[in-house]
Amino acid sequence: MAIHKAFIAVDFDGTMVTHDYPDIGSDIGAVPVLRELLDNGCRLILYTIRSGKLLDDAVAWFERNGLPLYGINENPSQKGWSSSPKVFADLYIDDSALGCPLKFEDGVKRPFVNWTKVRQQLVADGFLD
Repeated sequence: MAIHKAFIAVDFDGTMVTHDYPDIGSDIGAVPVLRELLDNGCRLILYTIRSGKLLDDAVAWFERNGLPLYGINENPSQKGWSSSPKVFADLYIDDSALGCPLKFEDGVKRPFVNWTKVRQQLVADGFLD
């Protein structure tokens, strides 16, 4: 039985796409896994250092891929019980997080999230069936 209605905070560069900041990087396989999470009732929160036009570009990427965001650099539901600027989430997926599975490819400057392994972890941890 999968965990439903979880808040999932996701980074953008190196997590949704390859690192190509300030541009939008290449696809790394996040979309199908995020769709599974959304189908499970999970809520996605974009948690990124991008701001202004660069943040707009990242939000547009989610829109183009049919991935609705519950929040952008905030969890709207935490306003009632905390004034902390830290985004509350049940799970954080970030290429800079300790233990996040990474993929190294020749010709790519920095490693990025390995979504095949992330999906396996999500199943093992009960976020996906």
